[in-house]
Amino acid sequence: MASETVHHTAMTLSEHLPILEILVPFVAAPLIVFIGRRDLAWPIAFIASAASFVIAGMLLSQVIDGSVISYQLGGWAPPLGIEYRVDTANAFVLLLVSGISTLVLPYAKSSVARELPESAQTLFYALFLLCFTGLLGVTITGDAFNVFVFLEISSLSTYVLIAQGAHRDKRALTASYNYLIMGTIGATFFVIGVGFLYMATGTLNMADLADRIENQYDSRTVRAAFAFIMVGMGLKVAIFPLHLWLPNAYTYAPSAITSFLAATATKVAIYVMLRFLFSVFQPGFLAEVPTLDLILYPFAILAMFAASYTAILQRDLKRMLAYSSIGQVGYMLLGIALLSESGLMATMIHLFNHGITKAALFMGVGVYVLNGGGSFYHNLRGRGKTMPWTSAAMVVAGLSLIGVPGTAGFLSKWLLVEATLEQGLWPIALLIVASSLLAVIYVWKLIETLYLAQPAEGLQDQNVPLMMMIPLWVMALACIYFGFDTDITLSAARSAAEGLLAGSAGMR
Repeated sequence: MASETVHHTAMTLSEHLPILEILVPFVAAPLIVFIGRRDLAWPIAFIASAASFVIAGMLLSQVIDGSVISYQLGGWAPPLGIEYRVDTANAFVLLLVSGISTLVLPYAKSSVARELPESAQTLFYALFLLCFTGLLGVTITGDAFNVFVFLEISSLSTYVLIAQGAHRDKRALTASYNYLIMGTIGATFFVIGVGFLYMATGTLNMADLADRIENQYDSRTVRAAFAFIMVGMGLKVAIFPLHLWLPNAYTYAPSAITSFLAATATKVAIYVMLRFLFSVFQPGFLAEVPTLDLILYPFAILAMFAASYTAILQRDLKRMLAYSSIGQVGYMLLGIALLSESGLMATMIHLFNHGITKAALFMGVGVYVLNGGGSFYHNLRGRGKTMPWTSAAMVVAGLSLIGVPGTAGFLSKWLLVEATLEQGLWPIALLIVASSLLAVIYVWKLIETLYLAQPAEGLQDQNVPLMMMIPLWVMALACIYFGFDTDITLSAARSAAEGLLAGSAGMR
């Protein structure tokens, strides 16, 4: 599909949409602290998130035909000035991140009120918006160093948000500290890689970088930059075996934060990896450097099996879902490693589908936790009978996680199998099916606990607030809707895959 870059000096409000996407939540975060009123913190956060969601939808509608929006901050033309660049790939991710945030915030209103003391709630919403801003900024910017800046904004706020889980379980502090150490190492590796790129090319603009390193594939500096950036982002993605920070972070963070991070943070990191692999270094570089064959292939398959097997052994549902996420990342990496349009389409769609699926599952776990029982399986026995609506939503999302036909998860796994068969890799296709059977085991373990076991004695179920149930069911119904209506996700994923495979041409 031919791509068209829209260069302009923004004059109207609609032409400022790329900067408004970031500016609205970025200004709202300190505003919450400045006002300092707990009753206004949530409305400000929700309005800012909903505005970003609407803007993301408008941006996607403008670029879904393959065109590109180039927004120049302060009127300074790239490569000297910072550029926000919107194409189908990052508009798709912007829509996912802002959509999840807008649904998680109503859920958070009730869960945060129960999990955190009143004195910590204002800070929570300010940090949430900073984390949200960082994820949006990482996605929309076309400047390599700007990626690092937004990455740190997101990461620093995430460390504190995870640590706020200490009000319920003190182990959140060590989980946050471990994530801080691993995240800092990842960010350091990434910025060293960006430094090497600047040393080799003298520019930080991604489109300009792509043009200048096109003839430097043999340069040791460029190859060192590639290695540092991939390891740095590998830590953020939680590629197996760089995933050690993830299970505890997801298990001990406040429920709303787990739902938000599981659905967005690793997805944004995968997008950054895609952007650097295909748009900056380009497919021609990947053909010369055996990274895909020697690293992504084996570790993707290892993640699909090792993480899924570990998920089966867990006795805590939150931790089980965390290991499941590491296994599902393996599917996305496998799609990248195939280096084909079908493979990238499967990765983009799985990125979206796994986001909505895992958001629903972690929201459901949060409801169980707040109902007094915790997330260990022995606390969930018989909850299918006493909490039918929550448990039914969990079953729907669980079926999507397996990839049952009629759910969103089926489409992405089917596309991944097709992509492997296109290249004659039928053993890999069999491995995808086999790893999905492991998902059947750990999802069945949940269903068996919910419906076939007797409820725990002395456990009194409480009414679940509608503000928690509505977002949970919106996510669960989305798992079914996107399993039948595939036009939006397929069109966006196809356009994104074509743009990424076009290399630097896809950024013009």
